[in-house]
Formats: sequence, C-alpha cells, structure tokens
Amino acid sequence: MNKIAIVTDSNSGISQEKAKEMGIYVLPMPFLIDGKEHLDGVDLFPKEFYEYLEKDADVSTSQPSPESVMRLWDDLLKEYDQIVHIPMSSGLSGSCQTAKMLAEDYDGKVEVVNNQRISITLVHAIMDALNLVKAGKNAAEIREILEAEGLQSSIYITVTTLKYLKKGGRITPAAAALGTMLRLKPVLQIQGEKLDAFAKVRTMSAAKRVMLDAIRNDLDSRFHGCRMQIAVAHTNNEAAALEFKKEIEAEFPGYPDIFVNELSLSIACHIGDGSLAVACSKIVEV
Repeated sequence: MNKIAIVTDSNSGISQEKAKEMGIYVLPMPFLIDGKEHLDGVDLFPKEFYEYLEKDADVSTSQPSPESVMRLWDDLLKEYDQIVHIPMSSGLSGSCQTAKMLAEDYDGKVEVVNNQRISITLVHAIMDALNLVKAGKNAAEIREILEAEGLQSSIYITVTTLKYLKKGGRITPAAAALGTMLRLKPVLQIQGEKLDAFAKVRTMSAAKRVMLDAIRNDLDSRFHGCRMQIAVAHTNNEAAALEFKKEIEAEFPGYPDIFVNELSLSIACHIGDGSLAVACSKIVEV
C-alpha cells in the first residue's frame, strides 16, 4: 500500500501545531502587510494579524511561490510515495491552478484536489482524505472522490463591520455607509466558488437565527439522507463562537464532534474581526 502525505495550505485555518497532531502538512500562505511579506502560521498569527487590522495596516493575501510548493513536495517525497495536495477553492484563489500545473512534472506522485473548499469545510475535506488513506485508497482515487463531493458543503458568515467588505471592493462605499447608518449586519455565504451576500439583518441574534435556518434548510433539502458534519468558526470572537456552538447543539441534537475553529486569516482579511460562522459538509463514505 502506498504511503500518502496529505498537504493543505493555511487557508484551511489549521495551524502548524494542529497539523502535526493530525499527521498532515500545511503550506503557509503569504500575506503582504504594509509592503512586507509574512507567512501565515510562521511569523504571522491571529493575535498579531488582528492588531494589524485594528491599526488599519495595508493587508493583502498572496499565493505561495512555486519554489515553496515544490520544496515541500520534494521533501515529502523522500518519505512518502504519493501526495494529495488540497488547496483552497480555485474560485477564491489562483493557487490551486498553479499547484495543478506544477504537479504535471511529478509523474502522478502528486494529486492536486480542486474541491471548492476553504477554511472549516476544507478541514472537513482533509478529515475525509485521512479516512480515505486509512481505507487504502491511492492518491488519484482520493482526488477523484474529494472533487466529486467538493460542492457538498455550505458556510454562512455574519460580520460585525462593513469596513473590510468596502475596502476589498465587495460592496460600494455608498452601500457601506448606508448599511452602517442602518446598523445592518450582512449574512454571507460560501457555496464553493465565491463569497456572496445571503441576507441582511439588524442584530447578531437575528443573524444567528438566519444562519441556523439556512443550515437547517440545507440539511433538510440539499443534504437530506446524507451523513453530515457541522462546525462553528469565528474571527477573533471565540467566546461568542463557543456560545453559538451550544445553540447549534440544542438545535441539531445528534450531530457529534461539532468543533470550533478560527476562520482562516485569508477570510478574516476580507471581513474583519468579530464574525461568526456555521458550516456543514457531507461526510465522504469510505
């Protein structure tokens, strides 16, 4: 049986420390902050990141260099027979397409998965990949299964400020000013390829209700009869996320292992701190 390494990037929200616990490898994503490059999880951590946002620093995301990707792969192939590389969704970054192009020179030893996931749903995909490795699947089979199931997930996010959506050009300055004046809290969704508007509400409690209803609708319609997993996420808002988890457990009894995680910094860059999110993903059967 092939010895297979699972690789993702820090858009998963998985820290280097957590990656070691899981037995996977995380490629750190570069951030440019006031013109200086930092690597997510290496010399840039959530605490420092949110301090930069608070100081209104110029923060933007970037792709890993081809050299850094190939260096990681080359090192891993000294120990492993094959690699399954699961980057963030191709609809949200060009890093997936770059990795696919680089993998063409690895004679089938590296399989790059484009399964339209990011952050907590990407974590779900990695968990599925680990189970598929245990089940004896090879790298190509794992890629095919994960890509076939890629869109079987949802994320709903509410934000506390419109500042970063305006800054990133996702809403106009006029819409941001009106929303701030009316104290609107947008609920956003990620259904694979992009971050989209879903609803507008006035309070956090209303936003949580909208997200819970959206997840319930997904579970009852899109995912009816499927085995599912649910997760909670946040940007620098852990106490509220833990409270939200209790509400979700009350609403959806019988869903085990609902975990709480930070949304990846690549998402936080566009929505700021204080957000809450809930996600669900179909569990891949092995």
